[in-house]
Amino acid sequence: MHFFTSTEHAAEDAAACPERRWFLETLAAASVGALVGWPDLTEAKSTGSQLEGQVSRLVKRMRRQGLILASESTSWSVYDFTTRTKLVSINEAVPRQAASMIKPFVAQAYFYQVSQGKKGARYTNSVRHTMERMIQHSDNRATNRLFDLVSRHGAGRGPREVEAVLKANAPGIFKQVQVVEKIPASGATYANRASAWDYSRFLYALHHGKLPYSKEMHRLMRLPNHDRITTRVASMPSSVHACDKTGSTAKLCGDMGIIEARDRYGHTHAYTMIGIIERQTRARHYGSWISKRSDAIREVSNLVYLYMKDRHRLV
Repeated sequence: MHFFTSTEHAAEDAAACPERRWFLETLAAASVGALVGWPDLTEAKSTGSQLEGQVSRLVKRMRRQGLILASESTSWSVYDFTTRTKLVSINEAVPRQAASMIKPFVAQAYFYQVSQGKKGARYTNSVRHTMERMIQHSDNRATNRLFDLVSRHGAGRGPREVEAVLKANAPGIFKQVQVVEKIPASGATYANRASAWDYSRFLYALHHGKLPYSKEMHRLMRLPNHDRITTRVASMPSSVHACDKTGSTAKLCGDMGIIEARDRYGHTHAYTMIGIIERQTRARHYGSWISKRSDAIREVSNLVYLYMKDRHRLV
C-alpha cells in the first residue's frame, strides 16, 4: 500500500544506520499495527548486522539504477540456522501479496488435516502428484484442487478454510497470513497476503521438523525449479540447494526459501533467504518487469551468499 512506502524506504535506510534503528522500527511497527495489530518488537529486531547494512545499500543502489522503482516496496529477511541469528530484517512485518508463495501454506493446511484424520483426509499418490505440480511447477489448477480438498475436509469455507486451519494449529507461525481467494483462471492472484515474518517463521519450523509432514514438505520445496535465490546467482556453486517457492504476478516478484550449502569440512550450513518486491499497479510489460525484479532478488541473494561464504568458510 502507498501508506507504507515512505516508512518502508526509511527502514531500508535504517539498516545502514544502526543508531536510528530502534526509533524507525517502532515507527514501522506502529504503522503496521494500525491495520493488523501491534507486532512484537523483539521479533522485528535483527542483530543490526553488517549484512543488513550491505543489503540496504544494495537495494538503494538498485533503486538509483531503476532496477527497483521508488514506488515499489520491498521486504528482506535472512536467518542463519548455524548461529541462530537473524541477520537481515527489513520490512518483515508488512503483509504483502502472496501470489504463488501461498502454495506451501495450502499444502501445509492439508498436511494438518491428514495428521489429524480430518474427515478421512489421506496423503495418497494422487494428492502427492497434485502437490508436486503445485509446488514444483506452480500449477494453478493443482493448487485449486488442494484448496477444494482442504475445504471439503474442513468446514466448507472455500479458500478461507486454509487460513482457518493454519491459524487453528499454529497461530504463532501464520500470524499475518490472509487467504481469501483461489487462483483465478488468469493466474492474477492479488488478494492473498503474508508477511516476510510469516515465511520466516514457517521456514524455521520446517527446518526444525516442527510441522506435520515436514520431511515431505522439504522434499516438495527442494524439487528443481526456476528459483530466484540460487539459480543464475553469480557466486552460487551448483552444489548449493534451495528449498523454496517463488511468487510472480504483474504486481509482485518474490521468493522465500532455505539455502543449504557445505563448508570445506563437509558440514551443511542452512539459512533463510526471503526477498519480495511489490507494486500497487500492474506492470505494463510483465516479462521485462518480472525479469528485472528477479535479477534484483538474485543480486541480494548473491550478496548474502558471499557473506555466508566468508562467515562459514563455504566451498
